[in-house]
Amino acid sequence: MAMIGLPEVFVAFLFFLVFKHFFLHKKSPGQPILKNWPVLGMLPGMLPHIPRIFDWTFEVLEASNLTFFFKGPWLSGTDMLFTADPRNIHHILSLNFGNYPKGPEFKKIFDVLGDGILSVDLELWEDLRKSNHAIFHHPDFLELSVSSNTSKLKEGLVPFLDNAAHEKIVIDLQDVFKRFMFDTSSILMTGYDPMSLSIEMPEVEFGEAAETGEEAIYYRHFKPVILWRLQNWLGIGLERKMRSSLVTVNRMFAKIISTRREELSRGESKQSADALTYYMNVDTTKYRLLKPSNDTFIRDVAFSLVLSGRDTTSSALTWFFWLLSMHPQVLSKIRKEINTKYDPTDLEKLVYLHAALSETMRLYPPLPFNHKSPAKPDVLPSGHKVEANSKIVICIYALGRMRSIWGEDAFDFKPERWISKSGELKHEPSYKFMAFNAGPRACLGKHLALLQMKIVAVEIIQNYDFKVTEGHKIEAVPSIVLRMKHGLNVTVTKKM
Repeated sequence: MAMIGLPEVFVAFLFFLVFKHFFLHKKSPGQPILKNWPVLGMLPGMLPHIPRIFDWTFEVLEASNLTFFFKGPWLSGTDMLFTADPRNIHHILSLNFGNYPKGPEFKKIFDVLGDGILSVDLELWEDLRKSNHAIFHHPDFLELSVSSNTSKLKEGLVPFLDNAAHEKIVIDLQDVFKRFMFDTSSILMTGYDPMSLSIEMPEVEFGEAAETGEEAIYYRHFKPVILWRLQNWLGIGLERKMRSSLVTVNRMFAKIISTRREELSRGESKQSADALTYYMNVDTTKYRLLKPSNDTFIRDVAFSLVLSGRDTTSSALTWFFWLLSMHPQVLSKIRKEINTKYDPTDLEKLVYLHAALSETMRLYPPLPFNHKSPAKPDVLPSGHKVEANSKIVICIYALGRMRSIWGEDAFDFKPERWISKSGELKHEPSYKFMAFNAGPRACLGKHLALLQMKIVAVEIIQNYDFKVTEGHKIEAVPSIVLRMKHGLNVTVTKKM
């Protein structure tokens, strides 16, 4: 895979070095995991592994006792401490939370998110967190969540799957889940239904724009700021594509926001339960840093909410159904549980289904890493010293695969590990199982996300059989969201 977005001369030079040397070494006493080269640091040793970066990071961390310092090229600002040590994670995300904001570097890398909850810190984050909590627990919002999911199942997912089964066509299940989640997330967060999931499968500009942006942001982590900013200014590589994608995103939200403001000015939509309407009418005496009259701020808030709702849940569902195709015995157990315990009003009874979803997100977390930066120097429980404003990458993908944490069967897809002898769900601390983050920044939408996944899973498992097409290649895209590079191509048959 070519290094998208790096200047061609730079790429050629680095790959010349990689061609002549193999930089990843097994750890032995006193020997580094990666060779630290003059000027280039450890970057040449990482480059050949970019296409499989998440597995490579796991291998390096496992060989270095769960924490590893990556030295980037001189003056590039890409030095990073990688860790999958639960002690460090608990310290950073909970025990010493106040010292570990997202940091200024995060704000630069994720500049497209603006002042949305995913990227801000301090008082603004607190206001957004509290206001989101109020929204997500409001009865009208919860009712809208149920109704939007139900309608999309009946009017979108079921007709689409029925048609695919009848026509005997191959479908990309990942694309289906992204569309389903885009529609439901957009309804919940903006009140607008893009109707992207239908038999016609219309073009979805937002989805393409979001994924381009996510890949570009991923590569920014390993490039000097001056380099990717120059690329953005010159309009080359992934930065050019992301700049174009941002225009698409901004155009979509500008239209939604403008329409909603017009409706509100006419006295319409005041009782709407979606997040957009809430933020346009938010009480600024209670949340003094929120800006309901500022369209840019509203765009940032809405964009972050739609993006997180669409991408994380669709990622989890995609890997879940692929794992079921590889483990038919697990599928059989879930199907049996659905047939004997299913109650549409109480999905909590489906313990084995919940366990299988948790096991999926342990092995394939929707967000494979987390980025933090200490405000003040600190010493982590592992003994590693970190300087103020340095970069720390919590490797969530690696965390879920560590034998020292999960046992010798860590690589096995085993839902049973989540169920106690009495048949109840086991609880794992969030600093060990980070699918929904940990500490004060733990995901507020966890319950809604699990509910959506269960609703979709029950509908498909109960009514359809599916089979991954023979020879279909499964690999992850290097991105900030764990997506399948080639989608998940399946054939569907309807159960009689």
